[in-house]
Amino acid sequence: MPKYKYRFDSIIVVKEQEKNEVEMAYKKAVQDFEAVAQNLYDSLKRKEDLISYQEQQMKIGMSIQEMHSNAQFLDSIEKAIVDIQNKVIQARSKMEWFEGKLLEQTLECRKYEKMREKDYELFKLEKNRLEMLQLDELSQIAYYNKEIR
Repeated sequence: MPKYKYRFDSIIVVKEQEKNEVEMAYKKAVQDFEAVAQNLYDSLKRKEDLISYQEQQMKIGMSIQEMHSNAQFLDSIEKAIVDIQNKVIQARSKMEWFEGKLLEQTLECRKYEKMREKDYELFKLEKNRLEMLQLDELSQIAYYNKEIR
């Protein structure tokens, strides 16, 4: 009996490699998104801390120069936040794109796996059919030999 060999095994290997590459790219995109999101969080926290500090200083008194300096720093933080928000949006869309691509690759791999399973089932059915034919032939030979004696 010949051993089972699926004719599209090499394609499955290639598709699995492609899926693994996309999965790694997706993981990197997630890491990049998390890093940018953490940067945004840190900037927002800095802004919140600065505003809180300003409010405290206003209660006890602060110089005009210090107020001006804090206002400029707050402006620069707000500009940085807007820039980082844009980076977060870009990182999120990149991550979502890779997520879609990964889903697509996973589905394609599953299709080939299902095809392999169906092909293997047909192989087993054919193997069983051939075994039954051999058993029938052997029993006919045995019966014929028994009749001749």
